[in-house]
Amino acid sequence: MRRVLGLVVLLGLVALGGGCAATPKTKNYTPAVPRFFLEVQGQTSGDELTLPKSGVKIIANAKPVLTETDITAVELVQVELGKCLAFQLAPTAARDFYRMSVVAQGRRLVVSINDTPLGARRIDGPIADGVIFVFVELADEVLPELVTNLKATIVDLQREVKKKG
Repeated sequence: MRRVLGLVVLLGLVALGGGCAATPKTKNYTPAVPRFFLEVQGQTSGDELTLPKSGVKIIANAKPVLTETDITAVELVQVELGKCLAFQLAPTAARDFYRMSVVAQGRRLVVSINDTPLGARRIDGPIADGVIFVFVELADEVLPELVTNLKATIVDLQREVKKKG
């Protein structure tokens, strides 16, 4: 009886197109898509981005200077001033960002997660190592989960890019 039942289940899965392989993979995380926008200076055109706690308004280019595909890793790090996010850039993005950081000194870089501005940092010098440290305006307690979601999102996005390439 068990063999017959097992065979019926197996044939049912085959008839449905291979069972689990045909169903989309469910995500065990909340997607968190990071993008970086550069402040425009001396212009009134651009998008106004408002940070959630401080209410600071920054006019930035509508097009991000770094997107989720430029980021290879994210870590929560403790620095002298508190906890912040460290975004590691892919080598090509790191070179491009270095060149941009040389000419954009004094301007702010705004990090947006899922189209919500969460933090900004002033570019105070060339960033040559491809790591961007940003304090975000969120409670320290939610940062570990945010980083977990960012990491999972980046891994999935990198996997998709490799499939297409």
